[in-house]
Amino acid sequence: MQYKYETHLHTKEASACSFNTGAELVRAAKEAGYAGIMVTDHHWGGNTAISRDLPWEDFVEQFCKGYENAKEEGDKIGLDVFFGWESGYQGTEFLIYGLDKAWMLQHPELKEISIEEQYELVSKSGGMVIHAHPYREEWYIPEIRIYPEYVDAVEAINAAHSNPLSGAHFNPEYNRLAIEEYAKKYNLPVTAGSDVHSTVFIGGGIYFDEPLKDIQDYMTRVKNRNWTAITDGVDNWNTDLEKI
Repeated sequence: MQYKYETHLHTKEASACSFNTGAELVRAAKEAGYAGIMVTDHHWGGNTAISRDLPWEDFVEQFCKGYENAKEEGDKIGLDVFFGWESGYQGTEFLIYGLDKAWMLQHPELKEISIEEQYELVSKSGGMVIHAHPYREEWYIPEIRIYPEYVDAVEAINAAHSNPLSGAHFNPEYNRLAIEEYAKKYNLPVTAGSDVHSTVFIGGGIYFDEPLKDIQDYMTRVKNRNWTAITDGVDNWNTDLEKI
């Protein structure tokens, strides 16, 4: 049996672009056959649903509601739910894993941190930085920037780019470039996710032979390239990325 995880997901509680709550997304993920999901809501520098006029502590409390509601529902119905977030810097975005709410409360500098400072801070705190959809072109992304020295891995497959069921950002070339011009060129590990914004799960994600123990386990497996396949919900790629 293989276990599939959605690594890139936005809840209505914290991401202004999402259509469904954390609990609703958990039920949909369970129905779609996932073993678990990673909640990666848009943070301060992205399309957050939380007012930036709030004090930092209140911002963080509200920001974490999507994950907390998802985790509560996941515990009820048997779906693993892990915490992360999507940071943004002038349109360039990164998926952050391995840190928690308590850590975030202690680091208000996340509001104005540079990409270089972000990597140093997250790394020394035991977290992981993954470059999300690095070659996507949209109105909110003024230019394509890559930072191979300041990421631990690349989101090589964003299902929204290549799955025909995608409702936005569809262009398979974005994924090809992420693999060929970023991950392969700089010998970086890869991940895959669907960039979920609604209960319509299009099937992207990453497969493992055994279920994840926790988010640290996920990070270790990604860094060691210890996964079975990555997928956009249509095509699967193995550890050698032989189809690309």
